[in-house]
Amino acid sequence: MSRLDWFVLGGALLFVVLWGLYKGRGATTGEGYIGGGRDHRWWLIGLSIIATQTSAITFLSTPGQAYVDGMRFVQFYFGLPLAAVILSITILPLYHRLKVSTAYEILEARFDLKTRLLAAGLFLIQRSLAVGLTIFAPALVLSVLLGWNLHVNILLVGTLVMIYTVTGGTKAVAWAHSSQMLIIACGMILAGVMTAYRLPSHVSFSDALHVAGGLGRLNVIDTHFDPNNRYNLWSGLIGGTFLMLSYFGTDQSQVQRYLAGSSVTQSRLGLLLNGMIKVPMQFLILLLGALVFVFYQFHTPPLFFNPGPVKQVMASPDAAAYRALEVDFVKAREGQSRMAEAYVTARHGGDAALIAATKQQLQQAHADSEAVRRKGVALIEKANPGTKPSDTNYIFLAYVLSSLPVGLVGLVIAAVFSGSMSSMSGEISALGATTVVDLWRRLIGGSQGVREVWVGRIATFAWGCFAMAFAEYAARLGSLIEAVNILGSLFYGTILGIFITAFYVKRVRGGAAFYAALVAEVGVIACFKFTSISFLWYNLIGCAAVVGLSWCFSLSQPSGAAPLTSE
Repeated sequence: MSRLDWFVLGGALLFVVLWGLYKGRGATTGEGYIGGGRDHRWWLIGLSIIATQTSAITFLSTPGQAYVDGMRFVQFYFGLPLAAVILSITILPLYHRLKVSTAYEILEARFDLKTRLLAAGLFLIQRSLAVGLTIFAPALVLSVLLGWNLHVNILLVGTLVMIYTVTGGTKAVAWAHSSQMLIIACGMILAGVMTAYRLPSHVSFSDALHVAGGLGRLNVIDTHFDPNNRYNLWSGLIGGTFLMLSYFGTDQSQVQRYLAGSSVTQSRLGLLLNGMIKVPMQFLILLLGALVFVFYQFHTPPLFFNPGPVKQVMASPDAAAYRALEVDFVKAREGQSRMAEAYVTARHGGDAALIAATKQQLQQAHADSEAVRRKGVALIEKANPGTKPSDTNYIFLAYVLSSLPVGLVGLVIAAVFSGSMSSMSGEISALGATTVVDLWRRLIGGSQGVREVWVGRIATFAWGCFAMAFAEYAARLGSLIEAVNILGSLFYGTILGIFITAFYVKRVRGGAAFYAALVAEVGVIACFKFTSISFLWYNLIGCAAVVGLSWCFSLSQPSGAAPLTSE
């Protein structure tokens, strides 16, 4: 990167840290540190919710996902607006009425302490692992940019985030999110505009969409029902809705954002704002990936975007064979570029038969180049036994560094870092809050005050350290955007089932809910290990299993307490 890029990157990150420290000053009580003063307006809540779920993985892996697999991943989010409406009507008013600090407090009132601790424990496990993935993504950026050791990078990124998160708590996190979203929006919008601008002068935006569509990258909607297909309309609407209900209704990293609202109305508007923005936002990020794919129809990409495995194969006995494949790949891509040019020219001519013929030729040329690429990947796998090499997370980064102008490179990298910092800060803040409220305050009996603030800071710091340790493992997980959502789906269904049972199944008592949740979680993990069922369906399976099993277990018990309601 140029000096200007480093200046833009460093200035943006320094501003975020200082802004978070400034706005988070003055937290002297546990409630102020954890609850952020409960005075946030709807726009700040909405931005904070969006920022918490928008990590560097979003900007590194999502465009790469569209490049490799098309835009069908957007269907993953189709359940979000519906979930936002349901939660705004049901659980959000209940949280405000009971004045809880974490989502899991109400489970003890409805069931018992062990059920509350189980739900909190599942959250702590899942979220601490997930935040490790969000740390790994920007550490990867530094590793590629500077050639630094990845372990040092993880430590550096995690420390940068913890400076203001540990110090200022929820309020520091929320206000830092507002500045991070501004950086994210500017960086990604300008990257998309510049990508479209850098296409050949005779290739219009409409032409680019037709090229992407002709090669299967605009596959936004898939109406075919298949439980083994990860991304289709039905998995998004049904499995996605259950996932989003659990994520936004029971995950403390999200609940903490709207618990800080000054009123039910402000929290409700913030949650609905997220529901309105998130799907278009993900669509545009995926579209950016599709545009990068089109860009490389007219420019030759590397055989493999991830430089690490390439270095290993070049140091192996198969180095000559790999270099020969690189030559073959360049020739194949040159032929593919000619076919792309021919297809665009045919479209401009308006001859339907010629358009169809050149489109078919483009598809065949793409298949030929992909066949060469697969041979290269096979050599990489041979040089890296026991691993499944993936370059999905490197595609967009490689494009940014090689193709965008000076200054914009720094801004886009700043957007990637801002995404990671926003997600990590919100998550470790929630981990610290859950540890204080559901473990320290409940089991040890600590009272609110300066001492609790320090307990919260220590807990937040400890969870940040744990997440950094797990980040060391993240490189083995392939596409990070898929890995983080698979990880969430292993736990969210069970947690949601506990809450639905608490709210709506009157006769179930604590023991039945507790053991049903344990059995359901084992069942979900078994689905992951031994079946090919798409991970989105784990959310429905886990939720239904908890509700059904708790009902069955309760038949041998007296009727329990009345379910919780928002009235």
